[in-house]
Amino acid sequence: MPKYIFVTGGVVSSLGKGIATSSIGLLIKRHGFNVKPLKLDPYLNVDPGTMNPFQHGEVFVTDDGAETDLDLGHYERFLNQNLSRKNNATAGQIYESLIQKERRGDFLGKTVQVVPHLTDEIKLRIKELVEDEDDIIIVEIGGTVGDIESLPFLEAIRQMRLELGEQNTFFIHVTLVPYIKSIGELKTKPTQHSVMKLREIGIQPDLIICRSERKIGDEIREKISLFTNVPKERVVEMRDLPTIYKAPLILHREKVDHNILKKLGLPPNHGIDLSDWKAFVDRLLHLTDRVKIGIVGKYVDVKDSYKSISEAFIHASVSNDVKVELKYIDSEDLEGTDKIDEFFKDVDGILVPGGFGSRGIEGKIKAIQFARENKIPFFGICLGMQLASIEFARHVLGLKGANSTEFDPKTPHPIITILPDKKGVTKMGGTLRKGAYPAILKPGTMTYDIYGRVREISERHRHRYEFNPAYRLIFERNGMVVSGESPDGVLVEIIELKDHPFFIGVQFHPEFKSRPMRPHPIFHHFVKAAKNRRFSR
Repeated sequence: MPKYIFVTGGVVSSLGKGIATSSIGLLIKRHGFNVKPLKLDPYLNVDPGTMNPFQHGEVFVTDDGAETDLDLGHYERFLNQNLSRKNNATAGQIYESLIQKERRGDFLGKTVQVVPHLTDEIKLRIKELVEDEDDIIIVEIGGTVGDIESLPFLEAIRQMRLELGEQNTFFIHVTLVPYIKSIGELKTKPTQHSVMKLREIGIQPDLIICRSERKIGDEIREKISLFTNVPKERVVEMRDLPTIYKAPLILHREKVDHNILKKLGLPPNHGIDLSDWKAFVDRLLHLTDRVKIGIVGKYVDVKDSYKSISEAFIHASVSNDVKVELKYIDSEDLEGTDKIDEFFKDVDGILVPGGFGSRGIEGKIKAIQFARENKIPFFGICLGMQLASIEFARHVLGLKGANSTEFDPKTPHPIITILPDKKGVTKMGGTLRKGAYPAILKPGTMTYDIYGRVREISERHRHRYEFNPAYRLIFERNGMVVSGESPDGVLVEIIELKDHPFFIGVQFHPEFKSRPMRPHPIFHHFVKAAKNRRFSR
């Protein structure tokens, strides 16, 4: 039977439960145990696929096509393992499953209630994740203690401690210890009340992670220990860090991993090796050369909308020994100006990421044209690749009115069009081409060299529209190379421009597969091209 670690949060959201969960998972894994994470989200959406990035941030896609919470991206990057739809469950999924069972008559006429039926369904989702080789399951509960929607999830994990026993469960509470500048003091009362609320539900935390911008001294730890009934050595500090990748090192220094393993009755590895992780963090924090990448998007006010992209650039920073500075540019700001060069005068590369809808599209196309004409390294992801195709059709091929049928259903030149098997689909949720698909690379292309001259790759997708194959021949005759295609040769997966330092567009999302010690090759070479441009200038 595996052991279970449950991570809850209090006071405010966005404290870093996902980073704490990922870091603890990494440490436990380095002790030699098989670890599997699970994120439970209390919102009623079936998945975040139809949620506005301004509200939810990035939608992370797994190999099996699940649209999940962005914390799964952190889990994959820290644990260096691919996850699946089983590693994320929402209240919407759980309620849907429960109602389907009720409609089938599974409850034999009983009144279906939150306790025990809903809580049993939550526990079932946790237990369904378990496989024979798993040693520890780490479950993160979204939201904060006190949220109405979180209560069934907290009740479910309370029951699991009762069923499995103290020796098989470990509760971690991540909370805020704010610093009040006007009086120059750290305040423990929010943490006290957060734990009090947790204990009212019936959960006694075994360890508290205190998020703070200032150092938490022994006096503060003792006070929190006294009022929360948590031993002082299990009240640990997690100050604001220069990089999230330092978090596992700090938690290891605070002996969080040893405290967890000791209580769970598991033997720690006293020779735990974190040297590679330390080396990565040291290199990251001591980069001196810099390049600036302009990200032209329409969700730039919420940086979490492009979380995996920003993390992929961090990985590529270290592999190129250069600090990547990201300059977020609202594509709508480019639409009403003729001075586009003012936006890009200090950038060494331009990236246009994915997205949906017509807002800001023309601004992105202007940015792509500027990158193409001025030989600035360009990287287009998903929608970015589609818009690079439209820009090329308009300004190189002279196809007036060229567009995507997503934005102009009556365009005379549908360069990008709906997938044949998606025509007539009216529902939005779950109707995209999602997950891992293979692509065949063309020898002699830049992309082929970037991927190490392998013929077949696999990347994750999330889109509904495709490059129209009717235009492929005219594109290739005029210098736009199709360097990656589906195995049957029908779908265009990668395009690249001849006679340009770096101009690549991909229909997939390579950012989802980048890792700290294994940066995605396209991101690595894009940053390398930007670095060459910076130094040549």
